[in-house]
Amino acid sequence: MAIKSIGILGVGVMGEALLAGLIKSGISASDISFAEKRDARASEIIDKYGVSLSSLTAIATESDVILLVVKPQDLGDLLDEIGGQIRPGTLLISFAAGKTTSFIEGKIPAGASVIRVMPNTPALIGKGAAAISQGKSVSTEQIAFATKFLLATGTVVTVDESLQDAVTAVSGSGPAYFFAFVEAMIASGKELGLSEEVAIALTVQTIVGAAGMLEETGKSATTLRENVTSPNGTTFAALQSFANGGLEDLVKKSMKAARDRSQELA
Repeated sequence: MAIKSIGILGVGVMGEALLAGLIKSGISASDISFAEKRDARASEIIDKYGVSLSSLTAIATESDVILLVVKPQDLGDLLDEIGGQIRPGTLLISFAAGKTTSFIEGKIPAGASVIRVMPNTPALIGKGAAAISQGKSVSTEQIAFATKFLLATGTVVTVDESLQDAVTAVSGSGPAYFFAFVEAMIASGKELGLSEEVAIALTVQTIVGAAGMLEETGKSATTLRENVTSPNGTTFAALQSFANGGLEDLVKKSMKAARDRSQELA
């Protein structure tokens, strides 16, 4: 697949992470342009990556690939504005939660292709998780292109589009669940008498170390949990408290709420 021009619509936190991924995957900065209304943000992106600021119209009419990294509620209006200007053969890669490929296909010319992706914010440090689903007329080469550049931001899986809302609940929103748990651990450590500095240092390193064990040992979370849990010990007492408080049911309920909200955004 010959790519001569890539346009990015939306250079917030995720848009910037994807831009960095494109360059890391081997795409030249000179082949990338973006649209941005905020002058200060535009200057920041240009200075940092050496890419070009462009207009919505230019990106729509000149890009071989367009990354849609806008809020779900803004995507419809954006496509109403530029959809008719997009050329057949253009690949659109959407990162808007909940928005289906058929929704996007209904606003662009026949012959343009759509790939839907649910990323997450650890893509900023190359530790992201992205799930890809393809629309009606996506080629093998287009999937390969999307996969290659997303691999520069972390792990990539392919799922049927009907599962994208579940992906949103697991990995798309997942980092926030993790951060909320870390906040609770730090707060509890302080209540137990630790200074904030010590509570943060111990909590963060504990989480990093535990995640590293999952990644590097190849052992399941169940096995690793059992290995650190002595009968009637301190860890056992804490885990019993989690169980008595309905942790598993609460997680299921929370993830279902995220899934349902993703469906509502469609």
